[in-house]
Amino acid sequence: MQLIDLQAQYQRIKPDVDARIQAVLDHGRYVMGPEVEALEARLAEYVGVEHCIALSSGTDALLVAMMALDIGPGDEVITTPFTFIATGEMIGLLGATPVFVDIDPDTYNIDPALIEARITERTKAIVPVSLFGQIADMDAINAIAARHDVPVIEDAAQSFGATYKGRRSGGVSSLSATSFFPAKPLGCYGDGGAAFTTDATLAQRMRELRNHGQSAPYYHPRLGINGRLDTIQAAVLLAKMEVFDDEVARRAAVGARYEELLQGVVKTPTVADDCTSVYAQYTIQVDDRDAVRAALNDAGIPNAVYYPVPLNRQPPLYSDVAIPISERAAERVLSLPMHPYLEAADQERVAEAVRAAVKK
Repeated sequence: MQLIDLQAQYQRIKPDVDARIQAVLDHGRYVMGPEVEALEARLAEYVGVEHCIALSSGTDALLVAMMALDIGPGDEVITTPFTFIATGEMIGLLGATPVFVDIDPDTYNIDPALIEARITERTKAIVPVSLFGQIADMDAINAIAARHDVPVIEDAAQSFGATYKGRRSGGVSSLSATSFFPAKPLGCYGDGGAAFTTDATLAQRMRELRNHGQSAPYYHPRLGINGRLDTIQAAVLLAKMEVFDDEVARRAAVGARYEELLQGVVKTPTVADDCTSVYAQYTIQVDDRDAVRAALNDAGIPNAVYYPVPLNRQPPLYSDVAIPISERAAERVLSLPMHPYLEAADQERVAEAVRAAVKK
């Protein structure tokens, strides 16, 4: 049993993946080749927006989205502290200040009710993170942002394929960024990412920014980065898109089965009535995490902790803001094996080990 079984997926789509990679090797356009353009069109259609900009990683997707908004020194960006460091890291690298807002205790996503009090004249953007596979409460967030004329960037690194009131992650705000890191619900075989927008001007800026700020050969109206996507990664993602809807459905079934097995044993994930989750992780909460992890390890059950140290406690981003719910979650969360090919018998084994561990 593995926490995430990428090999099972590869065996399912091996002929298509291998053929697409071979096609790239044959034409030799290894960076921004024709598969990249095809992928952008496919992803934009899937999300339901006009523009997709493929990038070298989810981190770079966040970066160019923020750069497109001219975020820089003196600016503030509101976000959540309970996430991977890339979210706050990109804010800090641009010289801006992350303003941390605590999370909802059930969804782990930023609590919209706490956002408005943190908005100032220096607020340049709001960056909600759609954590663990579920989209944040974007209607509430977008309404607050609209009242203050502040753009919203959805950090959709863990939620690609999820829906919110019938809309797909990546298409629920004016800007979004996702990751195709191999372990993500839609992942390539290296680093990759994408940004999405309905705004043609922002889309053009991001296309320039990912290619050293270049708008025409050797003409650079702005400073950018080397954020282009490798063609082989685009080829892999095109193959994975052929089975992605089925994998999303399988993830939902795995999540539902865990819920049935673990309800009343531990705190299980809460999925809002108007949302679906792609379960990038299946995350429970336990009282004595170290003891539970030790018991699971002894039973041969893979497990992981996302994230034990909130961003406001990380040295480069340190802030003494009160985030009691995030800090409590950071001490209690534990993620179990989750992927589309997890067998029912393995889930029952995981659940049995969890039940035994929490009773000790």
